[in-house]
Amino acid sequence: MTGFVSFVSSGPGDPDLLTVKAVRRLAEADVVLFDDLSAGPILAQCKPGADLIAVGKRAGRPSPNQDHVSRLLVDHALTGARVVRLKSGDAGLFGRLEEEIVALHQAGIGFEIIPGVTSACAAAAAAGIPLTRRLTARRVQFITGADTTGDLPSDLNWAALADPLATTVVFMGKRTFPLLAAGLVAHGLPADTPALLAEAVGHPDQTLHRATLGTLALRLAESRSQQPALILLGPLAEGRG
Repeated sequence: MTGFVSFVSSGPGDPDLLTVKAVRRLAEADVVLFDDLSAGPILAQCKPGADLIAVGKRAGRPSPNQDHVSRLLVDHALTGARVVRLKSGDAGLFGRLEEEIVALHQAGIGFEIIPGVTSACAAAAAAGIPLTRRLTARRVQFITGADTTGDLPSDLNWAALADPLATTVVFMGKRTFPLLAAGLVAHGLPADTPALLAEAVGHPDQTLHRATLGTLALRLAESRSQQPALILLGPLAEGRG
């Protein structure tokens, strides 16, 4: 009676950016455990009668702990159900995927991972910029701006992050960005480095704000916005417009 779990990447929130395989798995699923950023119109792809369970985590809000989410996956799969774990962006990027895979391994439950569009790629596309450029942006680095406590990670590789020839994408970093920016400037990254703040990427209320490392740090120090966001830093963030 053991079921099967599909880790489905929902992309940044626009259902048109779902892969064909993701749409098929959602239409087949008996149970869907979904993140906050995977809710809304994407859930319209689920079949009538599917059990839809919200398990999303958002900073500063009450959220189910990871052990509870992993237990739900196991319990539903053990009934023989076809289970989808719907994750925002790409499931393998800052999505706690590994903890859930370990729980399935321990319970002897099969699974698959369906990749998707990352919010970083979607933000760059929305802004009309690439993430790389020959000679001036040949490297891309994705980092999280928050550790498990919500604070700026203490083990950042400052030398790599301060590389002026890299495109750096900061996930979950709005609250800690002023501190991150100060560290980057202290390690040699110019305060006038182009920056792009992309909020609610892939949603109807998406906003893009072009700035510099220094001015964005000042803006976010005063911001009270609760919109999910990511930040792009580097020579391409200013765009061509």
